[in-house]
Amino acid sequence: MASDKKIYRASTTAPVNIAVIKYWGKRDPSLNLPTNSSLSVTLSQSSLRTHTTATCSPSYSPPDTLTLNNTPPTPLTTPRSLACLTALRALRHTLETADPTLPPLSTYPLRLASTNNFPTAAGLASSAAGFAALVHAIATLYSLPQSPTTLSRIARQGSGSACRSLLGGYVAWDAGTLPDGSDSSARTVAHRAHWPELRALILVVSAEKKGVSSTAGMQTTVATSSLFRTRAEVVVPARMREMERAIRQRDFETFGTLTMRESNSFHATCLDTEPPIFYLNDVSRAAIRAVETINAAAGGRVVAAYTFDAGPNAVVYFEEGRTEEVAGWFKGCLGEKEGWGLEWGPEVEAVQGLGGGVVDVLRGGVGRVILTGVGEGPVVVGEHLIDEEGEVVE
Repeated sequence: MASDKKIYRASTTAPVNIAVIKYWGKRDPSLNLPTNSSLSVTLSQSSLRTHTTATCSPSYSPPDTLTLNNTPPTPLTTPRSLACLTALRALRHTLETADPTLPPLSTYPLRLASTNNFPTAAGLASSAAGFAALVHAIATLYSLPQSPTTLSRIARQGSGSACRSLLGGYVAWDAGTLPDGSDSSARTVAHRAHWPELRALILVVSAEKKGVSSTAGMQTTVATSSLFRTRAEVVVPARMREMERAIRQRDFETFGTLTMRESNSFHATCLDTEPPIFYLNDVSRAAIRAVETINAAAGGRVVAAYTFDAGPNAVVYFEEGRTEEVAGWFKGCLGEKEGWGLEWGPEVEAVQGLGGGVVDVLRGGVGRVILTGVGEGPVVVGEHLIDEEGEVVE
């Protein structure tokens, strides 16, 4: 029968998020339950997104597969992938049990295709966007009624930070206390429209895969760092409260100060790990000095704030009204780098006459720039990466 050959499809794009209060350490690795809460800014998908198409069909043969960035398909058999797929299938099965007229999509093998418009595994939160897109695309395929917060608990099992990419704007991931993780999920602190003026300039220092993965690094930190427990139990909870208040009040001075302190604290904990973990390099440190220079030129006010995830790439936050002082400074020394032609980049006026040690290090080490802002959560799209015959579109 023709219906036996039908290919069911749904496609989603999902955003990157960059944490200002960092997630580092797991109290339950199997469920990806964190030792501390965290908070991030969801970035615009115009510059950073994962596009995923989920398909299923009775004509497919097992196993479930994923084609990433047009590489050969690989089976989705890792524990993290299986946790997400099992949870999503269970929700779909509940719908099918309640309404036997629904096609039994939960029983069909899945074929997924996914592409990033940014380097994978280079400290740009690719796994967060990737698992958020995977979960949202399959949830759309299955017509699941669950809220983004509920879906965030599923995405969390794939990649902890992915739970925050299920929502737009300013997003908290509450660590929770329950053993089953049912209270460890994402929530909206403020929507994008509350503070749309925030900008993020990303200096892509390295597009290479990280030497120490986040998963491996954080578990070593939990086991060996003497700073870790104080950070998780004392420092982060206080900063979460302060950061939420700063966002509600659109107080960039406090937001920026906390962001930089939190980044420094996180990387100090990495250095306190045995053996120490070095995510930053000389170019990263030059970016820190550049932000200090910009803030000093503003009379000591915090008009720019740096943060680094588990990688050397710098993310510099600032408000739209400070574009010339902040983005203009970086364009003055990095104007020849790829990326200024996208989104808001062409509008930035470069500060002229910059030179010296910090500038030289940045020019030699930054490969491209991404100027972006606050964005929305996942979006259902009509462009599919798998065609009506079930083949990946080249």
